[in-house]
Amino acid sequence: MSNPHTIAAAVTSLLCLGASAGPTQSPPIADTTIDLRTPASIAAIAGQWSFAEAHIVEAMNRAPGPDLRASGPEVRTHDVHPKAPAFEGAQWQAIDADDLEARRTNGRLAFGWYRLEFTVPPRIDGLDTAGAALTLEITADDYAEVWIDGRAAQVLGQTGAGVIGGWNTPSRTIVTSSAQPGQRHQIAIFAANGPLSSPPTNFIWIRSATLDLYRPGRLANGEPVAAKIARLDPALDDVLSPDARVERLAQGFGFGEGPVWVPAAADGRYGGGGPGGYLRFSDPNQNVIHRWDPTLGEVSIFRARSGYSGVGDYPIGQYHQPGSNGLALDPAGRLTICEHGNRRVSRLEPNGTLTVLADHYEGKRLNSPNDLVYRSDGALFFTDPPFGLPGVFADPRKELPFSGVFCLYNGQVRLACTDLAAPNGLAFSPDERFLYIDNWEEQRKVVMRYEVGPDGSLSGGRVFFDMTSTPGEICLDGLKVDRAGRLFVSGPGGVWIISPDGRHLGTISPPELPANFAFGDEDARMLYMTARTGLYRVRLNQPGR
Repeated sequence: MSNPHTIAAAVTSLLCLGASAGPTQSPPIADTTIDLRTPASIAAIAGQWSFAEAHIVEAMNRAPGPDLRASGPEVRTHDVHPKAPAFEGAQWQAIDADDLEARRTNGRLAFGWYRLEFTVPPRIDGLDTAGAALTLEITADDYAEVWIDGRAAQVLGQTGAGVIGGWNTPSRTIVTSSAQPGQRHQIAIFAANGPLSSPPTNFIWIRSATLDLYRPGRLANGEPVAAKIARLDPALDDVLSPDARVERLAQGFGFGEGPVWVPAAADGRYGGGGPGGYLRFSDPNQNVIHRWDPTLGEVSIFRARSGYSGVGDYPIGQYHQPGSNGLALDPAGRLTICEHGNRRVSRLEPNGTLTVLADHYEGKRLNSPNDLVYRSDGALFFTDPPFGLPGVFADPRKELPFSGVFCLYNGQVRLACTDLAAPNGLAFSPDERFLYIDNWEEQRKVVMRYEVGPDGSLSGGRVFFDMTSTPGEICLDGLKVDRAGRLFVSGPGGVWIISPDGRHLGTISPPELPANFAFGDEDARMLYMTARTGLYRVRLNQPGR
């Protein structure tokens, strides 16, 4: 029989690991850099700078409607003229590259557009441009937004990389991740005087502007790390090449958790829609959701106070993990969040509001929803151990006497099973006939498999794989299943890869234990791993789910 106090002690010791000031990562040094403020560099790319002053003008709009969008009655408001991407009515004035530091506009509340049009040459400083990545780094006095070929990055929580990053802050933006000689690009920079709340007497100008070239594959590369891959079965070669390497993409997190890959199509639901997808993942210790952009290799905060606002059961300082944990996209591409401190499952709508999907069962509050997975018809399954509560199993405000697995089906929260003392990760088989659930319990490190009914009921539960004999307090955490039905399980020592018939094929062991993972990139062949303090990845031979 399990000992809840032993589990609580093990969980508490792990949750306290990795306290840090925040994520850190350094962009790689470019292979070569062009100073866009020199005539020689502009001539090398057949470029031309121009400037058009922008103004605030009166405009018509609609007031907020019941959907919180502009669907109500007509109202008077203001707009910017000219505006991207069409720039209708713009009065462009050609300017020389060495004149970018000239002060423009009349100051105070002032705006202006800088535009650079250029052609990718076959070579830059002797380096071939075909397939290379080109990035723009711009510093405008005082703020800047960047449009590349008529598109701007507009992702919730993003700072820099195309949107305002701060006071005179350099902004790095991807121009193209695969350059083609002869290709024409247009960069438009919207510059604003600041602070906007107290416009100064100074003017608008460009402090720095460079174009960086990275040879193919360099920009998105992480830092290779010493990792072990235990190959226990020849079938692992179908999953991981003998020369597979693990890379660290960023570090400095409190406790990485709950990653989900967001394809470009789903990104558009939140006002974005860049050239590729990106990764979202939780840091429950720091109470944030991060966004990792593979095009620039940078981390930004997607959502602050992701699991607890600090007003509720306890002061936020008493929580080990107040923030969000598991993340998933519903069939419509909307982000669904397990909120530890708020003890609920919520959905982030495209307009920025939260819809609470589940927070009670039979009148009692949930413990702290941990991980979740959607069935293709929209049925949502989630685990509910008490790991997010300050007292874990012994917390006095714990209302449910069990740690359940629940199903939200047709708007109703149903209890699917109570077989496990600490249910954690869960994932469907490719045909969705079975649901796998693992258990964070030192005395019972098992992966269970259940048959799934159309109404979300679970039956026929059996132990699919047992790791209890593996020593150590580390138990089972994240769980994913690839398209071939192989399981990826966070267990003692790393990521265990298990065949559909229950054979242990091998284990991936990065420098620190991954808590959870996601299949990512547009071909779904990259395994992203959120570990204690770092974000890692390894390339797979076959696509995940």
